[in-house]
Amino acid sequence: MEPGQDWKIAALTFLAYVHFFNGVDRMNSKYMELAIKEAQLALEENEVPIGAVIVKDNKIIAKAHNMKEKKQDATKHAEIIAIQKASKKIKNWRLIDCDIYVTLFPCPMCASALQQARIRNLYYTLENTDSKCMKISKQIFEKNNTNQTVNYEQLICEDKSLALLQKFFQKKR
Repeated sequence: MEPGQDWKIAALTFLAYVHFFNGVDRMNSKYMELAIKEAQLALEENEVPIGAVIVKDNKIIAKAHNMKEKKQDATKHAEIIAIQKASKKIKNWRLIDCDIYVTLFPCPMCASALQQARIRNLYYTLENTDSKCMKISKQIFEKNNTNQTVNYEQLICEDKSLALLQKFFQKKR
């Protein structure tokens, strides 16, 4: 390497990282926008507006929203329905190398289902306001001797998800 070339290599490396992570952010935003659209559908159906999208190899394999009222079934949360659809699509209950995008951090029931389904990454916009619920769900996602860890990360789109939830609960009052 010629003297003085270090800065060029550092600059090119930095640009490669920026390009890669910017692309990842755009993909995450795209999938989260679809989850928010699912939440909007739930709102239109008078359901708590939560949406979920499952992605494998950068392809959407399932989309869902809450349907508890419509189906009169307490387990019909967006995440559970999305897991069922994704499993059916790939003909396997193990959703290995799949990521889920949800508009609200999952409840303990959904957290357990995500872990059992072997979901790799969870991306969400809003944290649950019930701190006990959040603590339990996060404990479920932690690594243990039986199941793999579900990684989770909050994405910055919370204003849209929050607006839908506020609109729903204002109509209920």
